[in-house]
Formats: sequence, structure tokens, C-alpha cells
Amino acid sequence: MPTVLTVVTDIVVLLLLGIQIAMMLRAILSWFPIDSNKFVDFLYAITEPFIVPIRLLFEKLGWFQNLPIDISFMVSYLLLSLLSFVLAM
Repeated sequence: MPTVLTVVTDIVVLLLLGIQIAMMLRAILSWFPIDSNKFVDFLYAITEPFIVPIRLLFEKLGWFQNLPIDISFMVSYLLLSLLSFVLAM
């Protein structure tokens, strides 16, 4: 029988997986010239809180300022993946 901690951990891992999928969809949709719609707005609304702190940290430290790629997006995705992996163990 699963304990409460196991159930909570599984729920958090599933939520992190959902955020990662939303981030991947956001990245793929950014390659196409799509006007803002409710789906894209939803993706930005649920993924931006995970990206902004890393972006602000990089701006404060002066890292990766003049790159055409959003490094903070990739670092956020990697941190979420690492957290998900650690919790799933």
C-alpha cells in the first residue's frame, strides 16, 4: 500500500512532466509564426513562472545576454528534468 509521501511525490512528478510537455510545445510553436491565441497564452502562463527566475538571474549576473537562443529556457527545462528524476527515484 502506497504511503502518503509516495502519492504526493507521484503527483508532483506528474505535474513536472506536464510542465515539461508544455515547455516543449511552447518551444516547437515558437518556430512557427502563429498569432497569439488562447492555447499559446495558456502555454506561456503555465511555463513562464518556471523560466523567469532563471532569466532574471542570468540578467543580474550578465550571462548569456546577446545570444539568439533563450538559454534560461533550456536551463529551466533541465532543472525541471533533474528535479523530476530525483523525485522519481
